[in-house]
Amino acid sequence: MTLAIAPSETTPEPTPEPSPAPLSDLVARDAREFGAYARTGGWAFGLMVARSVRPGGQGADETPKVSAKEFAELAGCSADRVMRYYKAWDRAADDGIVPQFEALAPGQEVELPDADVWLSYYVSRNSATSERGTAIAEAAEAEGIRPTKALEVAENPTALRAAILADPSTARAARQALLDRVREDPELQSELARDVVRTDDLKKAVATESRAADRIGYVRQIAESGQIKTPAGQTVDAPADLRQEAERHLSLLDELEEDEDTGEWATEAYDTMKTLVVEAVEADPELRVQERRTKFYSSLQRATKVFEELTFDDAQDFYEDDMVQQLEELQQAIGACITALRGAHGNHSPE
Repeated sequence: MTLAIAPSETTPEPTPEPSPAPLSDLVARDAREFGAYARTGGWAFGLMVARSVRPGGQGADETPKVSAKEFAELAGCSADRVMRYYKAWDRAADDGIVPQFEALAPGQEVELPDADVWLSYYVSRNSATSERGTAIAEAAEAEGIRPTKALEVAENPTALRAAILADPSTARAARQALLDRVREDPELQSELARDVVRTDDLKKAVATESRAADRIGYVRQIAESGQIKTPAGQTVDAPADLRQEAERHLSLLDELEEDEDTGEWATEAYDTMKTLVVEAVEADPELRVQERRTKFYSSLQRATKVFEELTFDDAQDFYEDDMVQQLEELQQAIGACITALRGAHGNHSPE
């Protein structure tokens, strides 16, 4: 029997790992500067300005610092940009967050605040120093956003318009902001009102919404006051079931989402309540009589007022036969009305 001899197993020699390339001093410097800026943000640049630009009132012979204009020329940027960093540092120094200018010397290092704090002091636009910019910045802070964002939007109305036209959520935010603003701005109220009445679609929409609001107001008045106004104009206490029905409709209206169309719901509630009011009047004999009496008096007063407004001083200039005929017919109708009323009075006279 022949035995097979297995070949001997050999372990490969490990491949040596390549040694890392020497670290570039330039890369290391960039990394250090990046890390410093990541921790401090604009404070790093603010410090450069604060320790190198002399404060106002300090002469060139009193300090090695230079003016903001000279510093900007050396930096290759505008003096306005340098001053924005200067003013940010000044505001922070007033709050005790960083040292005052006079306490800093060129090249001096100090511990800097966190990067996020910088945004509370630095405004990257000149408009922020104006009265308008200050108002925008204060409003932004009240809304809990960075002033720089609000100022950027304010300085680019075309971009704002594009966002409103393209994005429904932006349009809704703009609408709400306008509503908040218009309450305190009579001039804007007038301008918006003119825009509405000059735009047919808007005018129709406003009329529709106004009608819906009036109808909801009618239902709400019944539900909250417990009183109804009859067709003749009387104000009386609403029956309990009628008031409950008004409350039911009102709760349905109040539960509608803001973006839901209330017109159809308002019309249904209004028509229902109008019908119930008429039925309530007809169901109460005393109220029904009073309602007819009120309607009669109202019609009589309107007719009397119209007749009193007729003048005959220059009747000869416009006289026509049919005018006399109409007045004679009116006289006959009035006579018949008087006879009927007297007859009714006689029937009600005590024996």
